[in-house]
Amino acid sequence: MEHQLARPIASRKPFDPTYDPIRAPNPGEGKDYAPTYWIGTAGKPPSDDGPVTCDMDVDVAIVGSGYTGLSCAIHLAREHGIKATVLEANGVAWGCSTRNGGQAQISAGRLKRSQWIERWGVDIAKKLHVEISEAFDLFRDLIRSPEIDCDAQDGGHLYIAHRDKVMPALESESRLLNEVFGYRSRIVGREEVHRDFVRDEEAKGAMYEPDGMGIHAAKLAFGYLNLARKLGARVHTASPVLTCDWKNGAYHLSTPGGTVRARAVCIATAGYTSPDLHSLTRHRLMPILSNSIVTRPLNEEERSELNFKTRIPLTDTRTLRHYYRIMPDGRVQIGSRSAITGRDAVNPKHLGRLLEGLYRKFPVLKGITIDYSWWGWVDVSHDMMPRIFRPDPKQPLFYAMGYGGNGVMYSAQAGRRMAQMVAGQGGALDLPIFTSPLPSHGLLTPFRRLGQWGMYRWYYLKDEIL
Repeated sequence: MEHQLARPIASRKPFDPTYDPIRAPNPGEGKDYAPTYWIGTAGKPPSDDGPVTCDMDVDVAIVGSGYTGLSCAIHLAREHGIKATVLEANGVAWGCSTRNGGQAQISAGRLKRSQWIERWGVDIAKKLHVEISEAFDLFRDLIRSPEIDCDAQDGGHLYIAHRDKVMPALESESRLLNEVFGYRSRIVGREEVHRDFVRDEEAKGAMYEPDGMGIHAAKLAFGYLNLARKLGARVHTASPVLTCDWKNGAYHLSTPGGTVRARAVCIATAGYTSPDLHSLTRHRLMPILSNSIVTRPLNEEERSELNFKTRIPLTDTRTLRHYYRIMPDGRVQIGSRSAITGRDAVNPKHLGRLLEGLYRKFPVLKGITIDYSWWGWVDVSHDMMPRIFRPDPKQPLFYAMGYGGNGVMYSAQAGRRMAQMVAGQGGALDLPIFTSPLPSHGLLTPFRRLGQWGMYRWYYLKDEIL
């Protein structure tokens, strides 16, 4: 099996495949990218502003240069006339934003619409649906910018039932989307899935959502970078924030090259948030590893056998879901759960499990060459929903994260909402994701991974056996 590495950059430090955000004091400094398909095929990254080399004073410092941080910088400049300074530990979009599956769906967090109603009631759920729908419109508009060419493949999302037993729940969710939210989802039978979308042997049926899009993850991030810098933002790479202290009316962010003093700070570090970055973000997320592979390009016989007529994102109904699609160059990409700890991430059994998932869906691909294999940390919040929030009204510190694997699309809106809050225009943002902090596990924090181990086994039983 071939394992293709990302483009080597001599000036960067080696990529660490065992990095673990729960254990590491910070993400490092100037490390190379993970060996993803996105980095391997995006071409040379655009220019940034290099490392911080001296002390400086700025209006707004944004920690993290992924989708959220760059969107925040874009909207601070475009809508509020504020030119932000973005601080990145390694290369631009080094974390989640170049390790995801490239799927933009009409969601944020892990909860379904029916679960929104259970938690907050119908009225708030409807308002949250409006927020997510507006976010997708913003995302579509943003990627039309001439600076962003991310191989967008619009056309919807197919939520595929992997067992007969899940079809009733899928049908109920589709009715709810139509009748309560006015959203035109529809149920698709197995025969229609195979005829009009793809011959996924596991598919027992599906729910089609009209909003969904595949994108090239690194090209999207690099496009955001181009646009942010064009609007006047500065993006400093190889500049990890080692400490973040509020004193004398400003934040003092220490980096290896100098101290950045900022009137306000936005944290957009998602699954790569270090425990020591700030007390207000410590242990507010549960970093979860997701594994991804991309095959060699399919030949004509394989294309015909799979009947891959759709290029939209596909997701199955497992709790530990698979996300998959065919790429513009004819390769198949699939991702799902991985190891619990960074130290165990290199264990080949996790790649083996993902290959088993690929073969169950597409038996004809058994033994196919894998050209790219990688993993990355997903920012799952303890209540499965994101937050864009100012945790202390006395301090101008804001954060946006907790997407739970659904941040490709909503991160654009989250960055915009955080920019509004920084500019003092967030008063009308009254949804729970804007008005409450990321919850903590409190005394159970040291035992989170033990709980994760147990839940993975329960999810497997529920999804595959019971």
